[in-house]
Amino acid sequence: MEVQTEVLIVGSGPAGLATAACLTQLSIPYVIVEREDCSASLWRNRAYDRLKLHLAKEFCELPHMAYPVDAPTYIPKDQFVKYLDNYIECFDIRPKYHTAIESCSYDEGRMCWISLTRDMKASMAVRYMSRFLVVASGENSAKNISIIPGLHGFTGEVIHSSRYKSGARYSGKNVLVVGCGNSGMEIAYDLASHDANTSIVVRSPVHVMTKEIIRLGMTLIQEVPVNIVDDLLVRMSNFVFGDLSSHGIVRPKKGPLLLKAEIGRSAVIDVGTVGLIKNGTIKVLGNISKIKGNIVEFEGRKESSFDAIVFATGYKSTANTWLQNGESMLNNDGLPKKEFPNHWKGANGLYCAGLAKRGLAGISMDAKNIANDILSNYHA
Repeated sequence: MEVQTEVLIVGSGPAGLATAACLTQLSIPYVIVEREDCSASLWRNRAYDRLKLHLAKEFCELPHMAYPVDAPTYIPKDQFVKYLDNYIECFDIRPKYHTAIESCSYDEGRMCWISLTRDMKASMAVRYMSRFLVVASGENSAKNISIIPGLHGFTGEVIHSSRYKSGARYSGKNVLVVGCGNSGMEIAYDLASHDANTSIVVRSPVHVMTKEIIRLGMTLIQEVPVNIVDDLLVRMSNFVFGDLSSHGIVRPKKGPLLLKAEIGRSAVIDVGTVGLIKNGTIKVLGNISKIKGNIVEFEGRKESSFDAIVFATGYKSTANTWLQNGESMLNNDGLPKKEFPNHWKGANGLYCAGLAKRGLAGISMDAKNIANDILSNYHA
């Protein structure tokens, strides 16, 4: 089966939905394909129960639709999913679910993108031909688990944060969280709150902030140079948390907003984890050297036994596994070659949305840029 369309969007997470909405506003026809059986599957199926958006709602809106006036400042997961459902309805977005993209390449002769997909429900191959292609399959397309000697022989439970829901089932167990980003720190807090004996591996320097400090910073950055804002945020954070280096948490040399801008690494928004680390409820450990049975050995030869390990080690893009001729836009990791804010456009009508590690605000910018650029070439 062959389908022709002006634009093909791959992925119906927030980035794909935002791009679809912007194209709809400009009356540009598109098709959006999604391998899962729903939109935003990461948010619906692979997020822990207590998750809230870490940034204030004014930084987390998708284009052309505000949150309800009575929405809380920090949107809980379930309310965000409801917002996405309303967004889909508002812009009449109709993703083709159960559609896995197998390969995609640019045909110089026909000057179009040819995408081979499989309708997994009908077990049928579908070939899409499109003038424009939008890669919106996400930074979080596949789970990333560290390679550790002996991990396969670990006798306890090993899960990625995408499968973690609640600490209730781990009460009384020894649980190790690997990764000290927002997910790792929040999962550690959730585990400890459910009376699990919780430890966390902190492998690299990290900024810890309160949500109020980050909100202030993101407001100021629109008017004040980043180095001045970062200096203020670090001073405020030091006042709130004190020096955490004796607890195994060291600040990066660069400020939080500059780090986010340069490499996409977010500051950790504390939900109470730091207090539990300070009073010894959550233990901070260094890098893992190896695992033997249920014993985990850390650098410095310290050993502990664990019933479960939760890897909060993030995700990776899978765009390179199916996209050919994407060299103008993506590197070997399936992420943009060009730096923000010029990352979203490649050659021959190729675009990416939501791959710049800029969260929902970045997704919004990408979607608007892509739709406007397509419009400028649409009638050419």
